[in-house]
Amino acid sequence: MRAQVWKTIKMAVSEVSCNKMFGGFQKVFSHESTQLKCKMNFGVYLPPQAESGKCPVLYWLSGLTCTEQNFVTKACAQRAAAEHGIIIIAPDTSPRGCNIEGEEDGWDFGTGAGFYVNATEDKWKTNYRMYSYVTEELPSVVNSSFPVDSDRQSIFGHSMGGHGALICYLKNPGKYRSVSAFAPICNPINCPWGQKAFSGYLGSNKETWKEYDASELVKKYQGPPVDILIDQGKADNFLPAGQLLPDNFVAACKESKVPVVLRMQEGYDHSYYFMASFMDDHIKHHAKHLKA
Repeated sequence: MRAQVWKTIKMAVSEVSCNKMFGGFQKVFSHESTQLKCKMNFGVYLPPQAESGKCPVLYWLSGLTCTEQNFVTKACAQRAAAEHGIIIIAPDTSPRGCNIEGEEDGWDFGTGAGFYVNATEDKWKTNYRMYSYVTEELPSVVNSSFPVDSDRQSIFGHSMGGHGALICYLKNPGKYRSVSAFAPICNPINCPWGQKAFSGYLGSNKETWKEYDASELVKKYQGPPVDILIDQGKADNFLPAGQLLPDNFVAACKESKVPVVLRMQEGYDHSYYFMASFMDDHIKHHAKHLKA
């Protein structure tokens, strides 16, 4: 029976790359996504502890223009993941190669910019279902393919992916043990990036946009106690441009009596240099909850 199960698993995911790192293995796999109707890559860091038993799992969601490679090669997360015995999963940010007219026209919509929503507009709704991919399909693939303890999972991300992490956490009380974000798009219904993406994917009814806006979702959150950590660089040029709006999220949390820690980091920008500098803190934050 075990051999048959493993055979099925091996058919479901294909190994693209494998590199030993901090005693574990940084791998990339591909699979055919039923939600997105295309082949998708995702990164998997397997810490040394995964050789001998199941480990908690931490999902990372990347930002605009990224693939799975940005986190894998730039985030410096593997050392802390090895220390704490946490598997990290890093998916792509959108479907790829769907041949939809306009999907390659800009860097902030379409390819590399799925915004972690389930599109409802006819042109996009067949393929652009990143919310269901991240919260349903990918965990199912991961749980059946790797030694993860599916009862212990958390989520974090950056920019568009920080938005994704926050909404996935808030829309699914109890599904994730913890959440954190680097420079998240906190209030997309009120920023240019979000308004462009939501009008394209979700249409003109702005009430439906609120279901994918962390600053709106937190107002009606009813679930287990939360412990939200956000780091934001003070030298991030997207902050004064009104794309991130962390103060709006903090205000909404305060109004709803939801605890949040927003750390404004002097001199840091929007890049992976910023994220790598505080990655250990975030993994430690999640380890506290994943091992509780």
